[in-house]
Amino acid sequence: MALSVTPQETLLRSLFMAGLHAASPELCLAPHVPAAAAGRTIVVGAGKAAGSMALAFEKHWTGGNLEGLVVTRYGHACPTRKIEVVEASHPVPDAAGRQAAERMLAMMQGLSADDLVVCLISGGGSALLALPAPGISFEAKRDINMQLLLCGADIAEINCVRKHLSAIKGGRLAAAAAPARVLTLAISDVVGNDPATIASGPTVPDPSTLAMAREIVARYKLACPLEITARLADPAAETPKPGDPRLARGEYRLIGSPVASLEAASALAANAGYKVVNLGDGIAGDAHDVAREQAAMALAAKRRGEKTCILSGGETTVQVKGSGRGGRNTEYLLAFSLALAGEPGIFALACDTDGIDGTEDNAGAFYVPDHWDQAQSLGLSPADYLDNNDAYGFFQAIDALVETGPTLTNVNDFRAILIDPV
Repeated sequence: MALSVTPQETLLRSLFMAGLHAASPELCLAPHVPAAAAGRTIVVGAGKAAGSMALAFEKHWTGGNLEGLVVTRYGHACPTRKIEVVEASHPVPDAAGRQAAERMLAMMQGLSADDLVVCLISGGGSALLALPAPGISFEAKRDINMQLLLCGADIAEINCVRKHLSAIKGGRLAAAAAPARVLTLAISDVVGNDPATIASGPTVPDPSTLAMAREIVARYKLACPLEITARLADPAAETPKPGDPRLARGEYRLIGSPVASLEAASALAANAGYKVVNLGDGIAGDAHDVAREQAAMALAAKRRGEKTCILSGGETTVQVKGSGRGGRNTEYLLAFSLALAGEPGIFALACDTDGIDGTEDNAGAFYVPDHWDQAQSLGLSPADYLDNNDAYGFFQAIDALVETGPTLTNVNDFRAILIDPV
C-alpha cells in the first residue's frame, strides 16, 4: 500500500522540477541562435535534448534557409519542420544511430568558408553518434561500449575510448566541416562541463590520447578483438588535437549546465525555510560510497538540529554484479536508505534529469523514513536488493519510483536531501 504524500516529498519533487525548468532548451537556447550565414546554415547535433534543442532553434530562427539533422534517444523526438530528428538507441548504440551519424558526416563534405554549421550537443550524444572508424565493425564497437558501461568506468574514461574508435567523435565532425564556421551550443551533463567530454566532443579538439585509451582498456581488463587492438595501436588513429587548423573556425558555447539547475533548486529550498548546502555538480565516484557519505552528512545536520536541504549533482558509477534492474540514482538512493535504516526526519530524492535512470522507465525514486517499516512489513530486504543491483524492484514494490517520462533535457543527476529534525 502506498504511503500518504508528505510535505517533504512534495517539496522534493518541486525542487527537481525547478532544476528541470532551468535546463529547458526553450529557456537557455534562445539567446544563442545566430544570424544566417552568407552561404548555407546547417544544423546537426546529438543527445537526449537534441530534439527539443532543434525545436527551440527553429522557433527562434529568423534567418533564411535552414536545413539539418539531429539524433536523439527513442521517445525524445520533437515535431520540427526544417531540421530532421532521428531517434536511435541509448546507451547501447544501434543501426539507426550509425546511419544518422553517417548522414551527418556526409553533410559536412564540400562546405565553404561562407557556410555555417550549428552543432546542438547534449548528454547521450556519445552513444547516439555511433559511427565506427574505418576497419572497426559496428558489432565490435557496440560490444566494447557495453563492457565500458558495466565495468565501473567513469564517463571521461568511457568517452576517451569511444573517441579513438570513432569516425565522428573527438573533433572529427568539425574537422570534416572545414573551412566552414562551426558554432557548438551545448547543454552539459558531465562533471566539470568539459567540452571534450560532453557527447565525446565531436566539434572540439581532443586532449586525450591513444595511450590513455589503451591504459583504460588494460586497467578494466576489457576483451578487445584484434581490430580494436590494432586501431588503438595505430598512430594515424589519433584524434584532432588543440591547434589543429581544421578546427580554427570553431566557437563553443555552454548554454545549460547542472550548476544552473542546482541554483534554481537552492532558491526554492531557501524560500521554503531550509538552510541550503549545495555540494555542487562535481559529485562522482561509486554510488554506494556517495550515498553513505551523504547519509552521514544528513545525520550530522539532524544532530545539530538544523532544518537543512543538501543538494548535489554529478554522475556516480555502478559496478553491475547482480541481475536486477535500476540506474545509478535508484542505486544511490537504496544505499542511502540502507545507511539510514528508517532514521526519522530525513527525506531524499535522486533522479536523472533526462527522465530515464539508466535504461529504465523512471527518472529515479524518493525516500521517506516510513519506507523502512513499509519494506519490513512486505518482507523486503534492502540489502538483498542492493546486492542484486535491483533498486528499481525495491522502489517499485513500495511505490516510490519517480516517473516523468522524457524531460527533453539532460544535465545529469539531481539529488536532494531534506532534514527536518523531530
